Amino acid sequence: MTLAQKLRQLRHLEGDLRGLGRELTQAELVRAIKKDLGATISQSYLSLIEKGSRKHLSNESRQLLARFFKVHPGYLVATIETRLDRWLMDGAARFPHDPALASALERLAAHADTRRCLVLLGEMISMPGLVDRLAETLLPEERT
Repeated sequence: MTLAQKLRQLRHLEGDLRGLGRELTQAELVRAIKKDLGATISQSYLSLIEKGSRKHLSNESRQLLARFFKVHPGYLVATIETRLDRWLMDGAARFPHDPALASALERLAAHADTRRCLVLLGEMISMPGLVDRLAETLLPEERT
């Protein structure tokens, strides 16, 4: 389950607990956090998280949301997807001398389903001759 899915699920459960029979809207969540905890979080920030545009919570936001929803902060932490994305971005930063490789790692990390991309790449590599045929078509300037 992605961070976005977890947050939507928690909003739904909180709405049920408050007797609404529906999920809390993002705006209602912002107001409830302000009222219940005296803290603030922006609706636009929540929207970015739920859209998947922002894949990671700041530590402060994670602690705040965990307190509000009464869940362990670890529940809102990295999934395998976010750990893969961080690992790939770290790898990209280690290859500034190879912009094509760094860019490929960054694009992979930015994909919504990084794990699936890597699994697919593994399958492609195992097919005899496929990598060479794809490279000839997609990367003619990098013939080896």
